[in-house]
Amino acid sequence: MSRNTLSCVGWLLQLALWLASTASTAAAQQGTGTSHSTETVRRPVIGLVLSGGGARGFAHVGILKALEEAHVPVDVVVGTSMGAIVGGLFASGLSPQALENELMAVPWATLFERRAPRPNLPQRRKEDDFDLFPVVELGFRNGEFRAPTGAVSTRSLEWLLRRLTLPTRHLTEFDQLPTPFRAIATDLETGAPVTLSQGDLAAALRASMSVPGVFSPMEMDDRILGDGGLVNNLPVDVARALGADVVIAVNIGTPLAGREKLTSVLGISEQMINILTEQNVQRSIATLTVNDLLLTPDLGKLSAADFEKAPDLLQIGLEYGRTVSEALSRFAVAPAAYAQWQLTRQPVASPIPGALASVQFEGVAATRAAHLGRLVDTQPGAPLDLTKLEADLLQLSASGDYDHVDYRLVPNPHTQQDGLVFDLKENQWGPNYLRAGLDLRTDFSGASGFNLRIRHSRHWLTESGTEWRNQLEIGAITEARTELYHPWGGDRDRYVSVHASAKNNRVELFSANGDPLATYNRSSRTLGLDHGWSLGRGGKLGTAALGVFTRYRSVNSPLVNPQLLSSATSDTETWTEHGLRLRLVTDQLDQANFPRLGHRSVADLEWGRRTQNTNTKPFHRLEWTGNQVTSWGGHTLNGFVRVARASDIPSGALDEYSLGEFQQLSGFKPGQVVGNYLALARLGYYQRLGLSPGVARGYYLGGSVETGNAWRTRADIQWSGLKQSFSIYGAADTGLGPVYLALVKGKGQSAGIYLFLGRP
Repeated sequence: MSRNTLSCVGWLLQLALWLASTASTAAAQQGTGTSHSTETVRRPVIGLVLSGGGARGFAHVGILKALEEAHVPVDVVVGTSMGAIVGGLFASGLSPQALENELMAVPWATLFERRAPRPNLPQRRKEDDFDLFPVVELGFRNGEFRAPTGAVSTRSLEWLLRRLTLPTRHLTEFDQLPTPFRAIATDLETGAPVTLSQGDLAAALRASMSVPGVFSPMEMDDRILGDGGLVNNLPVDVARALGADVVIAVNIGTPLAGREKLTSVLGISEQMINILTEQNVQRSIATLTVNDLLLTPDLGKLSAADFEKAPDLLQIGLEYGRTVSEALSRFAVAPAAYAQWQLTRQPVASPIPGALASVQFEGVAATRAAHLGRLVDTQPGAPLDLTKLEADLLQLSASGDYDHVDYRLVPNPHTQQDGLVFDLKENQWGPNYLRAGLDLRTDFSGASGFNLRIRHSRHWLTESGTEWRNQLEIGAITEARTELYHPWGGDRDRYVSVHASAKNNRVELFSANGDPLATYNRSSRTLGLDHGWSLGRGGKLGTAALGVFTRYRSVNSPLVNPQLLSSATSDTETWTEHGLRLRLVTDQLDQANFPRLGHRSVADLEWGRRTQNTNTKPFHRLEWTGNQVTSWGGHTLNGFVRVARASDIPSGALDEYSLGEFQQLSGFKPGQVVGNYLALARLGYYQRLGLSPGVARGYYLGGSVETGNAWRTRADIQWSGLKQSFSIYGAADTGLGPVYLALVKGKGQSAGIYLFLGRP
C-alpha cells in the first residue's frame, strides 16, 4: 500500500473520530435541554409570551399545565398585566400545580375591595356604616377636590405577590430567576413601554397590572407606571430580544364589545382601552412566523372582571391546551430531558428570615411612625411570622389613610439578619375627606321623608392622629355636629373626644288606633367630653367610653290639634340636663347592610340631674341593642333585640323611646308606639339571589317577624300586650345604601307597601 494511500486512510479515520465526537457532544446538549450554555445548542430557545386580560389570565395557569403535560420546556417568559403575574410567579420557580394551589386558594371575589375587611376596621370606621351611606366621596388637598386614584384596591394582591416572591427578595436581576423573565408596563407620563428586568419582583408584577381607572398606578424609579397592555399586551418582541428562537404566544385579551354595550360612559371607556390593546396585539401577532405558535383559548363571555370564576377559567385554559397537544409536540423534548430541565427550575433558595434586626416605617413622619408602631405585633428580635405580618398590614390599612401599605425585607450587612420596613404612601386625595349620603322613605300613602347628610373629616390634624369631624343633616331631621378626637398612648389605645351638636326634628303623636293627634317640634343642644378605650388593637373589637355632658332641650307647642291631647300643654317646655354617659360597643359583623356572620352589641347609659324651671331632680336612661347573625349555604338568619328604659320624663318632653316604621314594628307608623319602657325582638331571614350585581353589590329576598311594645310606666308593662308585625321584601345592596321594597303588616293595622333607602 502506498504512502499516499495510508495517509488518505489516516485522514479518513481522524475525520470519522471528529464527527463521532461532535455527534456525542450535540446529543449530550440535546439531552440536557439547557439554553444558557455558551456552546452551540441544537434545541431552540423557547420563549413563552403571556398577554394581559384581567381575570381571563387565569387561563394561563391551565396553559402552563398543558405545556407540562406535553413536555415543553420554557426558557424565557415575558408577560403583561395578569400575564406578568402568572408568568413571573412561574419564572420564580413555582410549578404549574403550585401556581394553581396558591391562586385558587385566594378569595378573589373580595380581594379588591377598597377597604379592609370590616371586622378589622377601627370602631370609628365601623360606626360610619350605620351613620352615612356615601352617594359621593371626595378628597380635598392643596386647594382642589380629588377623587380616589383607583376604583378598587390592590392591597391584598400586593401582599399575595409579596408572600409568593419572598424567596427572590435578594435577587437584583430577573435573569437570576430559575427562568429569565420580563414584565411590561407603561410610563403614564410619556406613553412609552417599560420593560421591567430588575429590582423588586413583586412590585414589578403589580406595576404591570395597573389598569387605568381601576387600579392605582405604581411609582417606581421616579416613573409612574400603568398597565402594560396599553402599549404591548402581547410582547413577542421582548421575548425575541431576550433570546427566544421560537415563541409560544398566549392571547387571552378581552374582545371588543358589541354595539349593545356602548350605551354608557363606562362601556365606551372600556371599549377605548380595549381598542388600544387590540391594536398593539395585532401588531405583535403580525411578527409571528411559521416557527412560532399562537394560542387563543375560547373564554366565551367570561370577562376581565370575573375573578370569582378563576377555577372555570383555569380549566378552560387546560382543556384548550390539551386540544392543541399536536401543535405543542414540535416544541417537546424527551421525558428524561424534560426532567433534567425541571431540575434547573428549582426555586431560589432564600429561606424565610429568622429574628428581625429592625422594624421601621417609611413614608410617614417619625412621630406618626411611633404611633403606628403601637398598632403592629411584629417587633425587632422576633422571627418573621407571615400570618402576624399580614394582620399588621391589615391593621395599618384599616384607617383608609394610605393608598399604599406594603413591606419589604432589607438585608443588614452587620448582623446578617433582615430588617423589616413597612412602606406607606399617604392618600393623594386626603387628608380632608368629604362624604354625602341620602336616606329616603315612603309608604305610598303620603307619608314620606328624606335626610341629606354631608360630612367633612380632617384626618391626622396632628402627627398623633387627631381627627376633626363635622356633619350636617338636612331633611326630616336638621342637625349639625362637630367633634375633635385625639388618641393617646399606652398598650391599649385611649382617646379623648370633645363634641357638640344641635338638632331639630318634628315628632308626631298618635292615638291608640294610629290616628294623628299632634305634631311637636323638638330641639336639643349638647356639649360633651369623653374619655375612651379601644377594645382590641386599634379598636377593631369595639370601644368603651365614659364622659360628661350638658344638654339643653326644648319642646315647642303643638302645631296641630292640641285640643285633642288631654295631657298636653300649649306652652313650650324647656329643661337642662347635666350628667355622665357610659357607652360600650362591640362589633364583629362581617358586613353592615346584609351581614352573613358576626355579632354587634351597643349599650348606652346616662345618669345625672335635670333642671326644669327651678325644679331639679335625678334622671337616667338605659338602652341596649344586640345583633347575632348566622348563615348556612345561601341562607341567613339575623336576630335583633332592643330594650330601653327612661326615668321620669318631664311634662311636655314627649316620650323618649318609640317604635314604628320598617322592621321597627313594620306596619305601624313612625313614632306610633311610644313610651319610657321599650322592648323589641326581630328575627330576619334573607337569601342572596344569583343575579348579576350590575349597579348593586347584591340582590336579596327576605322577610322579618317582629314583636314588641312601649309602655309609659313600669306598671303598664304587660307581656301579653306585645304587638306583632311582619315584612316581606326584595332588596339591593347599593353604593347609596340598602334599598328595600317591602310589603308590611302590623297586627290591627292595614297592610302597606314601603320603599326604603337606608338602614331600617
